[in-house]
Amino acid sequence: MLYWLTQQLTAWYSGFNVFSYLTFRAILAIITALGFSLIVGPTMIAKLSRYQIGQVVREDGPKSHLPKAGTPTMGGALILCAILFATLLWADLRNRYVWTVLGVTFAFGLIGFYDDYLKLVVGNSRGLIARWKYFWQSVAGFGAALALYFTAASPAETTLFLPFVKQFAVPLPAIAYIAIAYFMMVGMSNAVNLTDGLDGLAIMPAALVAAGLGVFAYASGHAGISAYLSIPAVPQAGECLIFCAALVGAGLGFLWFNAYPAQVFMGDIGALAIGAALGLIAVIVRQEVVALVMGGIFVLETVSVILQVASFKLTGRRIFRMAPIHHHFELKGWAEPKVIVRFWIISLVLVLIGLATLKLR
Repeated sequence: MLYWLTQQLTAWYSGFNVFSYLTFRAILAIITALGFSLIVGPTMIAKLSRYQIGQVVREDGPKSHLPKAGTPTMGGALILCAILFATLLWADLRNRYVWTVLGVTFAFGLIGFYDDYLKLVVGNSRGLIARWKYFWQSVAGFGAALALYFTAASPAETTLFLPFVKQFAVPLPAIAYIAIAYFMMVGMSNAVNLTDGLDGLAIMPAALVAAGLGVFAYASGHAGISAYLSIPAVPQAGECLIFCAALVGAGLGFLWFNAYPAQVFMGDIGALAIGAALGLIAVIVRQEVVALVMGGIFVLETVSVILQVASFKLTGRRIFRMAPIHHHFELKGWAEPKVIVRFWIISLVLVLIGLATLKLR
């Protein structure tokens, strides 16, 4: 909205041209989302506490988590509101990618909200039944994948690229493209949800990955930079940088309250939405493999659960003391802050490796 207004004002004063720069608007999006979170956060946390929307702690989990029972959750709503506010202010709302990403984010957020509502308000410990959760995730995922495929304006938008292999470019048939897009959105959504088990553990890696994908979005949307770096040129993808910047700002603002010891938890409403958004942006900028590298912490958490379940069903033995793997390290004696910060460090390194693929091709 403000971006549109500044475009109109350019005719009166040329200084408003500064708002046409993506990088400038990205900085404003970070500041806006961060400020929104810090201002609105205390009020939202107070309301969640007043309505007794508090965390339920697993009895079979680490004993150090028992004091967290009752901590306000569903704080992911703060992240989503901050993202929406900043994106609507600073993004070009004529851009189809902006609306696609916002649509997927809030569709998955709605699924997470209903799951949290059933658990925390209705008192149904199971929440939304798994098959229904995956059904609605699939509806949203397939819907977005179909929209992207049938509105693609250039061959690059539906071509598979690999990092480190400059000449690898395989045009994808509809079924392959849709399948990849679907698994990126639904897979990342559930991976972030699995990671969200310790104070600040999920949101910081999510913000780092969003920052990395924002760099790819900017480069892919710029014809000159994409040609120089030999990465796929995706017209209009640059506006995804504004969404990514808003996610970074909102994530940092949420971390202010979610840092150990947490005043509020994200809940499914935030985790499912953020994961789906990251997966979708990776598809838009044609960097699915790089996104899986940068989001390696989310991949590791998911794989640890898969291996644990498979091992127990096949052999009757567990590989880890507890899954997801962050609980394994807790039960080995690592203090919670140590697990969190070490996972953050790993995530930062993985994002830097992903960014390195911009030049190593």
